[in-house]
Amino acid sequence: MTRLEKFYRDTVRPQLQEQFNFASAMQIPKVTKITLNMGLGDAAGDKKIIENAVRDMEQIAGQKPVITMSKKAVAGFKIRENMPVGCMVTLRKDHMYEFMDRLINFSIPRIRDFRGVNGKAFDGRGNYNLGLTEQIMFPEIDYDKIDKLRGMNISITTTAASDDEGRALLTAFNFPFKN
Repeated sequence: MTRLEKFYRDTVRPQLQEQFNFASAMQIPKVTKITLNMGLGDAAGDKKIIENAVRDMEQIAGQKPVITMSKKAVAGFKIRENMPVGCMVTLRKDHMYEFMDRLINFSIPRIRDFRGVNGKAFDGRGNYNLGLTEQIMFPEIDYDKIDKLRGMNISITTTAASDDEGRALLTAFNFPFKN
């Protein structure tokens, strides 16, 4: 059991049950998975871009990413069907809690001019999306070995029924919201 998972069971669950007056312990929201996605539209011209992005994502997530392929051809972007256009990785259980712990305590505070993440980026069902502009905020990435700064999307999927429950869950994990 990871440190953040123990914190969730001992501190966050009782706090959320008291705050929302849940009748059953099964109603208490929890984080089910975290998905990291990196879109690489410029990979159509160079195969090395995909290899470097996969290497970076593997270092960040701690597990091998899946290369995503285009579903249809777009002539304006010079993309044909089944061309590699990105990579993604889905983290669950221990890997998820370890990544979330590193994200909240080490990576997000390393962002330049950081004032908090947007508290309105929920999807209406309690899931949260965080867009990042550069991968160098993660301590696993060696600044000298990257070829290009790349952004990524981090989706935190929860069992929360509403945005308020999802926000309360992430706030209990000390997620740094600005509003």
